Amino acid sequence: MAAIAAPQHRSSKTESYVDNKRKEDIRHANIVAARSVANAVRTSLGPKGMDKMISTSSDEVIITNDGATILNKMQVLQPAAKMLVELSKSQDSAAGDGTTTVVVIAGALLEQCLLLLSHGIHPTVVSDSLHKAAVKAVDVLTAMAVPVELSDRESLVKSASTSLNSKVVSQYSTLLAPLAVDAVLSVVDAAKPDMVDLRDVKIVKKLGGTVDDTELVKGLVFDKKVSHAAGGPTRMENAKIAVIQFQISPPKTDIEQSIVVSDYSQMDRILKEERSYILSMIKKIKATGCNVLLIQKSILRDAVTDLSLHYLAKAKILVIKDVERDEIEFITKTLNCLPIANIEHFRAEKLGYADLVEELSLGDGKVVKITGIKDMGKTTTVLVRGSNQLVLDEAERSLHDALCVVRCLVAKRFLIAGGGAPEIELSRQLGAWAKVLHGMEGYCVRAFAEALEVIPYTLAENAGLNPIAIVTELRNRHAQGEINAGINVRKGQITNILEENVVQPLLVSTSAITLATECVRMILKIDDIVTVR
Repeated sequence: MAAIAAPQHRSSKTESYVDNKRKEDIRHANIVAARSVANAVRTSLGPKGMDKMISTSSDEVIITNDGATILNKMQVLQPAAKMLVELSKSQDSAAGDGTTTVVVIAGALLEQCLLLLSHGIHPTVVSDSLHKAAVKAVDVLTAMAVPVELSDRESLVKSASTSLNSKVVSQYSTLLAPLAVDAVLSVVDAAKPDMVDLRDVKIVKKLGGTVDDTELVKGLVFDKKVSHAAGGPTRMENAKIAVIQFQISPPKTDIEQSIVVSDYSQMDRILKEERSYILSMIKKIKATGCNVLLIQKSILRDAVTDLSLHYLAKAKILVIKDVERDEIEFITKTLNCLPIANIEHFRAEKLGYADLVEELSLGDGKVVKITGIKDMGKTTTVLVRGSNQLVLDEAERSLHDALCVVRCLVAKRFLIAGGGAPEIELSRQLGAWAKVLHGMEGYCVRAFAEALEVIPYTLAENAGLNPIAIVTELRNRHAQGEINAGINVRKGQITNILEENVVQPLLVSTSAITLATECVRMILKIDDIVTVR
């Protein structure tokens, strides 16, 4: 009996040994999967980065350079790799720019973690050291940063154009960067100076023309034409604008019912009733002096009928129908008016006032512009043009990134050099700090410092320079005390990046490092994947 019990005891020992191996395997598999995602976007980092063409299942083609967009459209199945997709999303919402950078840094950190784990350092030790290093890194970056004032428009434009330089539409950065700065500055609320709500900047895309024709409109732009089925006006000066949420059409029965009309006199009565119903509505509208109507899209019945359009045209009222429901809030905020939900509530004090409402031909379509709004709310509209849909969409994404960069500067008013300068400086200072630390921590912090060199390395690699020579030269310059020396991709050499106007907000760099570290620590702590069906 004892003889049989002994091998059982031994087998449980080997099982526990195998189990440990499995944990290492899972961790290894997670890290490898996450790194492969990071390598996929690595080539699109920096001004000389490549673009990706994404073909979706519905035959839609997207050409982009934006890390968040690329990862968002990628169908990643491995759970740990999905974390990197989420990582770029959170960077997009926190800072708006640096979505590729954050994934590349996370990939490099994971690579270093693999080395540390293979040397037998415990994952928890690695994780805690990474956290310490990240906190220290943020301090170093803050010490490097240059304060900036919102009145200093030039610095804001520089940082916006740095963000645009790595995009497909980089040749238009001289136009789009000042546009982004003006758009954000015009919606900054004096009551809350460090908060910018980007929903107050509406981007309207219109096919035709080139990106050069993009403009900032102080007012409203609708990507639809005026309803002039009955020969109504298409231009209105000294406009009094009403935003209505009810329908100017004959009422319907509530439920599916049919009304049987047996003779002509009853039919005439119905038509007469309809006419007088619509006329009484339009008289009420005209009585307030309103001459421009924005009508919300209606699901249950037609917002306007031919008859009502005819009468509105007779009353010389300009009509824009099918305004989307989610645009109502933006419109009322801009026009400084109130939406009217019922004809009984139609009063002059709920109207908005503008100097001019007119329909313009743009490309192959028409748009309606409302300008010279009285007491305009803190909003602005950007009309983006492009020769084809791909360029249009990419211009919108790039503009969004530029707006986010300016928003970061409003929230945290510090600038920092770009071009791999902060990363190398961090790497140098953390390397020096690692020598002071004792035990395993020193090793881990040194690994963190080495991982940060991936950014300048990749920048150089994507620009077709010799990465090893460039990074070595960069280290040398920083060791001599040139904090702002970075890679100038256009000249293919190392220069003082601040003088070259390559700057980015401090928030982009700090959030990239803290978010990447958090994500890597999370992946390190996972030692098993359990699938639940």
